[in-house]
Amino acid sequence: MNNTNQKLNMISLGCAKALVDSEILLGGLKNENFDITKDPEEADTIVVNTCGFLDIAREESIETILQAAELKKTGNLKQLVVMGCLSERYPEALAEEIPEVDRIFGSNDHKQIASFLTGKDYAKDDPLFYRSLMTPDHYAYLKIAEGCDNGCSFCSIPIMRGLQKSRGIDSIMWEAEKLVDQGVKEMLVIAQDSTSYGWDLNPKVYLSDLIRSLDTLDIDWIRLHYAHPAHLSQRIIDAIADSKHVCRYLDMPIQHGADNILKSMRRGLGQDGIRDRIQRLRQAIPDIRIRTTLIVGYPGETDDEFKQMYDFIEEIEFDRLGVFTYSEEEGTLAEALDDDVPANVKNERKAQIMDLQASISAEKNDAMLGVTYKVLVDKSGDTVSVGRTEFDSPEIDNIVHIKGAVEKGQFVDVKIDSANEFELIGSPI
Repeated sequence: MNNTNQKLNMISLGCAKALVDSEILLGGLKNENFDITKDPEEADTIVVNTCGFLDIAREESIETILQAAELKKTGNLKQLVVMGCLSERYPEALAEEIPEVDRIFGSNDHKQIASFLTGKDYAKDDPLFYRSLMTPDHYAYLKIAEGCDNGCSFCSIPIMRGLQKSRGIDSIMWEAEKLVDQGVKEMLVIAQDSTSYGWDLNPKVYLSDLIRSLDTLDIDWIRLHYAHPAHLSQRIIDAIADSKHVCRYLDMPIQHGADNILKSMRRGLGQDGIRDRIQRLRQAIPDIRIRTTLIVGYPGETDDEFKQMYDFIEEIEFDRLGVFTYSEEEGTLAEALDDDVPANVKNERKAQIMDLQASISAEKNDAMLGVTYKVLVDKSGDTVSVGRTEFDSPEIDNIVHIKGAVEKGQFVDVKIDSANEFELIGSPI
């Protein structure tokens, strides 16, 4: 196919790790006579990077592919390419159900996709395409490993992404330095389990080693995501505490708070072990904010086990919290269990946890009144701008409404004037 002046639309669904995959592909195509468009109706070629994790994400992926396929009839679309986790798991079903899709690829088939779109061959030893960022210019994700070795009973990630493959520190630092040179002010470190980073390398290295290397960069914020509590060692805690640039923030999904459920989930720690990790974090870094994620309605979850989780959240008072209702994943160990918690009970339990968290968050935000914080501006408006403190990750955590127009991508000191459950309102100093 003649690629001259083709317009390409990239649709990236799911997690930040998938977004990095999309950015790598765009980076490989940026010198190949493609005009990147944000409007699918303008595109000659659409690439959909799918998510295959949880029912709701799979449904969104399929609906997005169907909407793109319709543009073959109503728009300019000539090629529809699908990649990512959903196509990794169900390539035959997708090809059969949606014949409008021209080619189906996996998550890491960047060179094969580029070859299909351009007609050029890319050698196996070609260097990794350097990413073309899809995030705002001032922050970027830094993926340090692919896959996962943990084998949690409910999770299909190892099925889709394989076992853990850590990148070397030199490779990560090369990419991180390029991002800093581009003007990135916040780097978000991601992996399926960042705390087991480097265990698979020879010689073995640790997340603490990587933290100390990244901390030498000339960057304002480094943010750590997806810490497994069972793998949160004291050496990692100490490295965070000693760093100059790592945010006083940790995203650490605990998944549940009842010992029986945690054991069935194969999480490696019970309630006491999780409590110990949190106490050690808060002792070493007194003003740290901890984000966690929970699953309600796991098979066999009784009223008493839910109450144990509820009481644990009430005791610990996590700073940020998200909740999922359990969704059976094909091929996982939990698939063999009876998904016996009714959907209405799952939703009610989720609502109870979120109501509790809203109350905790409101109290914590009230404690910030009158204090001035360094805020990174994500959106600039004429009368109100929006940003975040170092205690908040983009798109999932609290935001700061800043009175007046301040420049996007810049830091500004903001004095907090008022607050609600998940928002702060302040004036620039």
